[in-house]
Amino acid sequence: MEKDKNTDAEASINHQPSTINVSPGDQTLTATADTSLLDIYAALPAGLYPPFPPVALPGGVGGLVSRGGFGQNFFFGAEVLGVTFRAPSGRIVKAGGRTVKNVQGYDLTRPFVGSFGLLGEALEVTLRLRPGLSVRHVAAPGRLSELPPTSARFAWEVDGMVNLLHFGHAAEVERALSVLPGAVDVTEHPDLTAHFPDGMGVGERGSVRDLRFGWVSGEARPPVPALFGKLAASL
Repeated sequence: MEKDKNTDAEASINHQPSTINVSPGDQTLTATADTSLLDIYAALPAGLYPPFPPVALPGGVGGLVSRGGFGQNFFFGAEVLGVTFRAPSGRIVKAGGRTVKNVQGYDLTRPFVGSFGLLGEALEVTLRLRPGLSVRHVAAPGRLSELPPTSARFAWEVDGMVNLLHFGHAAEVERALSVLPGAVDVTEHPDLTAHFPDGMGVGERGSVRDLRFGWVSGEARPPVPALFGKLAASL
């Protein structure tokens, strides 16, 4: 972890345009926090996938990391390799990166993931990419709470429609999606931003949910443990 109070460095981060840097060789991607999720999908070479489904959500990839992801059926924190963020004190903190290095101090990457802004505002994130030969997105009427166990990488519900998305070998994809009988293929990337005119927060009354939370319009977040609050105050 590195901490930098240099105002020139901060200004360069603040004013750079949205950028995406894909490294197919080591299967990683670095993007500025305001980059949209669909722009990231559009920038990827065939056969590589990010740790989120191809949907439009508020807050770009930085907001996604701050919320701990969306729709995933796996540990999202392991897919975030690094994050640069502005702490509540105004300090710029750089945690993690494309490669694992021996550094002094604490790695704040995983605590930042799912911190809902308590540790600060994301400026740039580095994600792990995963390979897959086949991909399919299906949907059917139903409730996510009634869905049998599935190996699909992504599962979410919108307005009473359950969505599953999986990538991998073709037979693996079909097996993962077979728990949703009568499903039809979804060929257009969903835009869910209209559900969240005041931002994306956690709640039970929203029309969008995944395997972790119900999602509502507004900035509501889960309760904050006292120890986590002390960590935020120390940055």
